[in-house]
Amino acid sequence: DMAMDNRSSGIFGLVNPSYGAGDPGMNVPLHSSGGLSQLSPYLNFDPSVLQQTQPEYFSLEGASQKRGRFELAFSQIGGLCMVGGGLGGAHGLYKGLHETALAGHTGKIRRTQLLNYTMKRGSAMANTMGVVAVMYSGIGCLMYWARDSHEDEWNTLGAGSITGLLYKSTAGIKKCAIGGLVGLGLSALYVACGSRESRDKLKEQYNNFVY
Repeated sequence: DMAMDNRSSGIFGLVNPSYGAGDPGMNVPLHSSGGLSQLSPYLNFDPSVLQQTQPEYFSLEGASQKRGRFELAFSQIGGLCMVGGGLGGAHGLYKGLHETALAGHTGKIRRTQLLNYTMKRGSAMANTMGVVAVMYSGIGCLMYWARDSHEDEWNTLGAGSITGLLYKSTAGIKKCAIGGLVGLGLSALYVACGSRESRDKLKEQYNNFVY
């Protein structure tokens, strides 16, 4: 009966098959035992096993699931390079429009000069921001490792200050100090724009240091 039930009306059973209830492949249970959740009629698995509350990514055993300073360094360097290129290109375009208007350039000559100003300023600013980002990320990683893999706001403030000092270290003591203050201010602004927990923690530590 099963053989007759599985018989198809086409050649070699490839066209218009007619399967019957006697086929073992059709006897897939719709529910698990005891009236539990419904099973898939095609894959024969319980969909409830997919309802997991764990994060949907893999991490090494014992490793932190939060990206560390070294992992963030690559995105920071690339992001600052793109920001520098955009700011430098905008400044070069503005200066090119001003300079070509004063020189009386028109047509192809003016377009060529505008491209030269934009590309030159953009590449110079991108290189500068890239160097600063590499220095900041490297110093931040060194401080992170020197403090036994302890990450907090002081790593950011220290890395910003030391980066400013080193970047202006060849311009004299006065400019070196100004660079350090600028780095400290920018890193403090970055921390202040971060999470509220970071701001409160930094404020508390500052009050304890002062008083």
